[in-house]
Amino acid sequence: MRMSIDVGGTFTDLMVDEPGRAATLFKSPTTYPHPIGGILGALALAAKASGVEVHDLLGRTEMLFHSTTRAINAVVTGNVARTALLVTAGHPDILLIREGGRTDPFNYRVPYPAPYVPRSLTFEIPERIWADGRVHAPLDEAAVLGVIGELKARKVEAVAVSLIWSIVNPSHEERIAALLDAHLPGVPYTLSHRLNPTVREYRRTSACAIDASLKPIMSDYLRTLKSELQARGLTGQIFAVTSQGGLVDVADLAARPILALNSGPAMAPVAGRHFAQLENVRTAIVTDAGGTTYDVSLVRDGALPRTRETWLGPIYQGHLTGFPSVDVKSVGAGGGSIARVDAAGLLHVGPESAGSTPGPVCYGRGGHRPTLTDAAVVLGYIDPAFFLGGQMSLGLEAARDAIATQIAAPLGIGVEEAALSILDLATESMVNAIEDITVKQGIDPEETAMIGGGGAAGINAVLIARRLRCATVVFPDVGAALSAAGAMMSELTTEFSRTAFMKTTAFDRDRANAIVAELVAQAQAFFAKAGPNARDEQIDLSIEARYPSQVWEIDVPLRGARFASDDDVAALIADFHARHTALFSFRDDGDAVEIMSWRALARCRVSEAASIRLGEEGGAKDIRSRPMYFRETGLVEAPAWRLERMAVDEDVVGPAIVESNFTTIVVNPGARAVRRAGGHLVVHCAT
Repeated sequence: MRMSIDVGGTFTDLMVDEPGRAATLFKSPTTYPHPIGGILGALALAAKASGVEVHDLLGRTEMLFHSTTRAINAVVTGNVARTALLVTAGHPDILLIREGGRTDPFNYRVPYPAPYVPRSLTFEIPERIWADGRVHAPLDEAAVLGVIGELKARKVEAVAVSLIWSIVNPSHEERIAALLDAHLPGVPYTLSHRLNPTVREYRRTSACAIDASLKPIMSDYLRTLKSELQARGLTGQIFAVTSQGGLVDVADLAARPILALNSGPAMAPVAGRHFAQLENVRTAIVTDAGGTTYDVSLVRDGALPRTRETWLGPIYQGHLTGFPSVDVKSVGAGGGSIARVDAAGLLHVGPESAGSTPGPVCYGRGGHRPTLTDAAVVLGYIDPAFFLGGQMSLGLEAARDAIATQIAAPLGIGVEEAALSILDLATESMVNAIEDITVKQGIDPEETAMIGGGGAAGINAVLIARRLRCATVVFPDVGAALSAAGAMMSELTTEFSRTAFMKTTAFDRDRANAIVAELVAQAQAFFAKAGPNARDEQIDLSIEARYPSQVWEIDVPLRGARFASDDDVAALIADFHARHTALFSFRDDGDAVEIMSWRALARCRVSEAASIRLGEEGGAKDIRSRPMYFRETGLVEAPAWRLERMAVDEDVVGPAIVESNFTTIVVNPGARAVRRAGGHLVVHCAT
């Protein structure tokens, strides 16, 4: 049996997949500040549904996949370890100078961002290595010991070590590591050349500092999680979801906690890719609407979007991870987004969220500010008696009163119109997020399909699609826990890289073959470590290259693991030109190509199942009706269908609702929905 747990900002999702049976889904409110409480709450619901104790349920679990917002929340809130940074003498300002510019270059009221590690905890180490690996100035070990003494005195909890050109010759970083082990035992550290061997100093140093600062908190969290689950009967292996769209053992995540940043959102494109392929969609906009954020990504021809431009916080003002990850854009718009009217009489929705505690007003947990969920309840889209399959009952009158007093009265409109305005404004924020990854990158949304994931996706997905002129929205039956489902479809992955400059006009085939062979050997060792469950092993080789004098490199896949002749080199050059044309619409066939680094992505499956779907609920067709409010019709009595009891290829014509235990899909007037054999719902949005 497999389990997948996704700890979100509002709910903790648990998906249980047992061989020979359909998967089951459970949701429990996320608990703060210790999210393990929410995990145990979801496990208790799953055990109760199966008629067993939690101990028995966990005892049958062979694999548990886990994603969490613990790391990203720690960075955003500043609740990370007290971290020191060790750098080459003369280079203390790497994190201060950073890279990039300003989003508003003429607004000098915006303060210059502070470095991730303050200068007071940045220490210069006398040493210097040249770009070719030669030692210019030997490491001053006496100075290192003096710095270690200072670290003790300042009660430093983690150490980041990032020296100039350590990616070419790591001997000085390795020696500092030995000295830290001997004289500062128990304090975790990160070496930049091991974590992120890139030539760009800021990215390498930023990744190193972020990773080191997360080691104490994530190690403690993962250790507690493992012990709590094992104490309750878990004997299977725990895999952690990474921001690179793959899985690692929890021990590997504790060693490289930077992989946990944005781990949950990275799984939505993995699941979205599967459902796009079911509908033969080449370009899919994958959305994941939760209680706190709205995450969007673009899957093209089955390829996950990847980036090394992930900022924690606003671009140029936050901190760059410098680490390859699945490209997911997030905006503060979700079911828990708070609506308010400012002093000027303007309506705002988000980015502040009510979260799970206290939650929306209708939850009855002390929340007093109306949210998008409250608006959906007032409009009749969410059945107050059937939220989470009846697990929670919602307060319609409380939601209505909050919108009436805080939104409708200040705006001088009716309650339903105020609720629609909240919905429209949230829709606009979500449309803007999608336009960032489509229109602004030369992609016409009219030629795409949307994948509606997340518990709050169905409330306004049709409205979003219509604004974008996107004809189709696909709602997976597992969409309410798209990230948790994606984890079960994902692969065990890790990436190996080697920085080695080489120009195609002086291409050294023997050296290139040796580099690639080294990377392949590392990948094969990774597969051996994965154990007997590893299957479908694959190694994706690529280079990072550029035209001379260009600032940024692009990724180009390698056709094979060996350059046997000059024809293989010519094919690599041709592939670079073609890739450059696809990205930037131009090429320079007469220019050389500069290779900066070589990479190998090793991936394999750890289970036979490559997809997942929820079970069908027995019984006859279930259609009820209730009053709903739409802008086109006003108040109307509209049908509410149960998704699990819809027949395959059965049509639902809007206005209508299609609901399951964990999500509500609004089929607006003029739209049409049909159930597919795969269990998912396809909504045709045209009016």
